[in-house]
Amino acid sequence: MDMRVSTADSEGLKDKLDRQGVKYLLPSYVDMHGASKCKVVPIEHFERMMSGSELCTGAALDGVPQVISDEEVAAHPDPNSCMIQPWQPEVAWFASDLWCEGKPFEPCSRNIFKRVLADAAEMGYGLNLGIEAEFFVFREGEDGGYVPVSKRENLTKPAYDIPRVLENLPWLGDLVDAMNSLNWDVYSFDHEDGIGQFEIDFAFADGLTMADRFVFFRRLADEIARKHGAFATFMPKPFGDFAGSGAHFNMSLYDLDSGANLCVPGPEGDPRNCGLAEVGYKFIAGILRHLPAISAVVAPTVNSYKRLILKGSNSGFTWAPVFQCYGDNNRTNTVRVPSSGGRVELRAADPMCNPYLGAALTFAAGLEGIKEDLDPGAPHVENMYEKSNEELERLGVTMLPRTLGEALDAFEADPLGKKVFGEKMFDAWLSYKRDEWLSYLNHVSDWEKQRYLHFF
Repeated sequence: MDMRVSTADSEGLKDKLDRQGVKYLLPSYVDMHGASKCKVVPIEHFERMMSGSELCTGAALDGVPQVISDEEVAAHPDPNSCMIQPWQPEVAWFASDLWCEGKPFEPCSRNIFKRVLADAAEMGYGLNLGIEAEFFVFREGEDGGYVPVSKRENLTKPAYDIPRVLENLPWLGDLVDAMNSLNWDVYSFDHEDGIGQFEIDFAFADGLTMADRFVFFRRLADEIARKHGAFATFMPKPFGDFAGSGAHFNMSLYDLDSGANLCVPGPEGDPRNCGLAEVGYKFIAGILRHLPAISAVVAPTVNSYKRLILKGSNSGFTWAPVFQCYGDNNRTNTVRVPSSGGRVELRAADPMCNPYLGAALTFAAGLEGIKEDLDPGAPHVENMYEKSNEELERLGVTMLPRTLGEALDAFEADPLGKKVFGEKMFDAWLSYKRDEWLSYLNHVSDWEKQRYLHFF
């Protein structure tokens, strides 16, 4: 169950956990990928843990930039983030901030996002975030590979297929029940366009809460799937001939005093007819300015860019964002305003991203658009997929990066990345990703062998 409490009530949290039968605590922080890391603490040592007793050597992890001689980093759990693990109720999980030498550790992913949230608060804004969770569920194949969890014959267009989603209801139902036991309010789920691909949509929350939940969700989905003899993967594009998985960011700004959604148009209406207040358009303009660099962080893998293509699935168009433009409910834009209005959706994000870093850079770009009173221009309401290169050039619409390498070039060249990440995380993240890209380039693939081995 969700044990979220106010910080002031943290002293009573141990008693609540005791009554629930919790024996072990996980003061979890993330590496640069957004993967949960921690030591395990018996509940008898709750008070010590909450004061930052659990230390680790950052040099042992990806993207916790330290050398082995540095002072260890300490996990400081956020009592408001506490969740009892539905599949293992004797264990409670906490999202934690890393500290070092008696102060917040600058390169900690969660601390980076909190700095952006503090910047928004100085402007009088809170930031809400919803993340659409798309993922594939597979079983291990007899040949050591993987096969879709669905046993039914493949369809050319399996999206929204009723037999497939109901066939998977045993594990899907357990996952939805687990999410709702945490008070996440699942409001729909379906089979997506890929074989064995699913989407679960649940209520938005403030930005930090949603980032915490998405980190937890990836473990939750996999653990529930494994109880049913399968596994969940957040690899964006496991099949070349079907659409890939996104993790669309749905964002809005709210007034810190009243809680009112500031992206909803006021009495003056919306002359651009997208259902967005003017502050929302300025937010979009900032995102568009930095979109190539943002792509590197929200679509952070080699495989991510095999999703971000115009065509290439059995269903025709991939539905993936490829253009640096925005519009109304039109899914051929990378940034759009869904039909209900009052929020901004970034469609380039995928489920491999570190949600703290991805949201930090995206929100910082949007806030810059507000600070500098930027204008995104007219929205695109037409089918951008059908535009010729000449038409796109006349419209001033450019393509998103086509590879991780191109995205990393954009990230390195954009000063916002270092401003948001801080120098240590900027350097560590970029260095790791450059090595990842080079490793991919140096790998000799099956495609190359099939094409070139007997060429002459």
